[in-house]
Amino acid sequence: MKRSIMVMLVSIVALSLTVGCNKKEATAPVPEAKVAAPAASDAPAAAQGIAGTVVETMNTGGYTYVLIENGGTKSWAAAPEFKVAVGDSVTLPPSAMAMQNYESKSLQRTFDVVYFVDSVMVNGGSSAMATSKVSPVEGHPQVAVQPAQKISGIAKADKTVAEVYAEKGSLAGKSIKVRGKVVKFSPEIMGKNWIHVQDGSGSDGSNDLTVTTSGIAKQGDTIVVSGVVVADKDFGYGYKYPVMIEDAAVTVE
Repeated sequence: MKRSIMVMLVSIVALSLTVGCNKKEATAPVPEAKVAAPAASDAPAAAQGIAGTVVETMNTGGYTYVLIENGGTKSWAAAPEFKVAVGDSVTLPPSAMAMQNYESKSLQRTFDVVYFVDSVMVNGGSSAMATSKVSPVEGHPQVAVQPAQKISGIAKADKTVAEVYAEKGSLAGKSIKVRGKVVKFSPEIMGKNWIHVQDGSGSDGSNDLTVTTSGIAKQGDTIVVSGVVVADKDFGYGYKYPVMIEDAAVTVE
């Protein structure tokens, strides 16, 4: 009898200890898993651009064109004239600007895509900078704003040039008419004709309106342009226009 009672007591104590241990394990805090920090990329920034071997190159109009091959893929690139030869290894900067269906007037050739840059890294060395002072995009107007000219007697259409600048925020996306004189005409650049129009209104920074069009005009013409206002247009490489009219219809008066 005593032996049975002793066995029962030992069993009860053992059971109590087991339950207590289980409770401690259940309530014990779970350590946070340590997450490894992501490895820093050791790829150079330039590797994000187009790189490969030059299989064809040509100079024209102050520009160097190179056909770059990498793993069977070929890409055309162009920059203000620099020294390079077939077989050289080149890398374009990540900021390369792709021009679709680009027509080079000097080469009389249309490219599906040309990547325009202001410098090219050759054979892993420092970037080969341009040897000629030309626009990074062949033919693009180098001067965004023309000097103010003395112009008077221009009858206002919908808006004056100065008003287009002052109201560009509310006019953006709307079609308007502006009358003025052509102070510069640049034909067939990036597939369009570029016209600078002034009407005597405005001051420095707000007296010259850039217009793109398929129409034709010559310097000194009085014209009416009708098109959509675009604000803060950025073509890259410093070609920024606070406001312009794109794809305008042009009427010479």
